[in-house]
Amino acid sequence: MPHSIDLNSDLGESFGRWTLGEDEALLELVTSANVACGFHAGDPSVMRRTCRTAADRNVAVGAQVGYRDLAGFGRRFIDVQAGELRDEVLYQVAALDGFARAAGVRVRYVKPHGALYNAVVSLEAQARAVVEAVRDYDAELAVLGLPGSVFLAIADQSGVPTFREAFADRAYTGEGRLVSRREPGAVLRDPDEIATRCLRMVCDGEIVAADGSVLQVRPDSICVHGDTPGAVAGARAVREVLGARGVSFQPFTPR
Repeated sequence: MPHSIDLNSDLGESFGRWTLGEDEALLELVTSANVACGFHAGDPSVMRRTCRTAADRNVAVGAQVGYRDLAGFGRRFIDVQAGELRDEVLYQVAALDGFARAAGVRVRYVKPHGALYNAVVSLEAQARAVVEAVRDYDAELAVLGLPGSVFLAIADQSGVPTFREAFADRAYTGEGRLVSRREPGAVLRDPDEIATRCLRMVCDGEIVAADGSVLQVRPDSICVHGDTPGAVAGARAVREVLGARGVSFQPFTPR
């Protein structure tokens, strides 16, 4: 059983007068913040505020990059050319890092969002585009992704530090992929269920898939989605249950 684990959440997803999630409360609980960079969610003022609050609470700042899809919240696949995607990811990382620097910190890692996260599990061209953007901006930046994905494999081959993620509040297929949000039961909301499955992930290295099969997992970080109703209760339950087993919470990033 690991002595520590990272707890991350997708944050900074409000836009203009539209508020999404309980960022203030979650930033008291998580150790890494995947901050939206303005393409799928967020805006400059939200990015600045989220980076400042994360810095004040010693929470690691990560760039959550996505397709240019505000209307669809980045959850619609876009068949964008690799070169264009590379440039758009680079743009997003650089923008967020500007606000992070203004807050006295730096972006430490990059995590794809939504449909892009799912796409780079198997689509080599898009996965390579994201890795190239990260490497072009800062070769020491880490990436966070799904174990067994093409994305992490290409990043590792390119010398980019890679870290494995598991989801507290999402159902898995028997192949270790995420169940589509269109399917019943794809998103989990019960805090006790979420905490129990996280305990099994961390202590036993296992998670039960939707079909009943048992998957082997060794996560460096566990994600609680900030836009999921009850996210704060879920994150708090995870901390309480794992903390009672002697597990501490630390950012996964090396710097």
